[in-house]
Amino acid sequence: MFQVEPELRLDVKRRFDWRVFFILWAASILATIAVIPYTLTLESGILANANLPMPLPLLIAIQIGETAILLAVAVALGYGLATRIGIGLPFIEKWLQGTPIWNRLPRTVLFAAVLGLIGGALIVVLDAVFFAPQMAALLGANANPPTVNPPAWQGFLASFYGGITEEVLLRLFVLTLLAWLGHFVSRDAEGRPTVGILWIANIITAVLFGLGHLPATAAIGIPLTPMIITRAILLNGLVGVIAGWLYWTRGLESAMISHFAADMILHVLLPLISPH
Repeated sequence: MFQVEPELRLDVKRRFDWRVFFILWAASILATIAVIPYTLTLESGILANANLPMPLPLLIAIQIGETAILLAVAVALGYGLATRIGIGLPFIEKWLQGTPIWNRLPRTVLFAAVLGLIGGALIVVLDAVFFAPQMAALLGANANPPTVNPPAWQGFLASFYGGITEEVLLRLFVLTLLAWLGHFVSRDAEGRPTVGILWIANIITAVLFGLGHLPATAAIGIPLTPMIITRAILLNGLVGVIAGWLYWTRGLESAMISHFAADMILHVLLPLISPH
């Protein structure tokens, strides 16, 4: 279960392939652009009353440029460290090396997608059954939750951001960095981080992702109680843990597919079946 299958195994201390860098960087930028309609809908109320320092299209263009720089750093460092510890993108890397493993792709895609769909469904169930009643009790009559619900087509585009950009930032960069640091503490004979180190890096990355949602929660007036913090970590971290495990066992491509599938549940299926 925890071992990398031979066909998907990558060498330790392999060379940095700039083609991989540009593929990931370009995909991350495109995914960042794709999420803009979703974000604008969510923030439509704020933007309607905001005194912007410049026209909105120009502001968006500047933010895309800043994000592109951040992504270039994250991809370069994350992929560079991944090549030192034997993890990465087996399908893309082996294809670029002239030894494609497309025969493994269908079952890998199916496996990753199913895990992502299960993770997304678990988030919905946990939130509805456990956290929603507690949220209602906490907020009471003063509850003023956001009422803007982006349509499914915007959720579909936003799913690419989760599946690509967030995986680049979280798994390729953060998890890889933690695993690389950890491999100085515990590694196998080839120089790969041990499974224990990888799990520690995976869980820390998932927790950090959950905590990263708390400022936005506080900004809309929800108090950061232990329950709210637990909710953020558990619901946001659940798919992250799955994606992290897929990353080191089946490659970043698998993590991206799994995250995308989970977001399809959360951002596409729910808007389609929820009353407006």
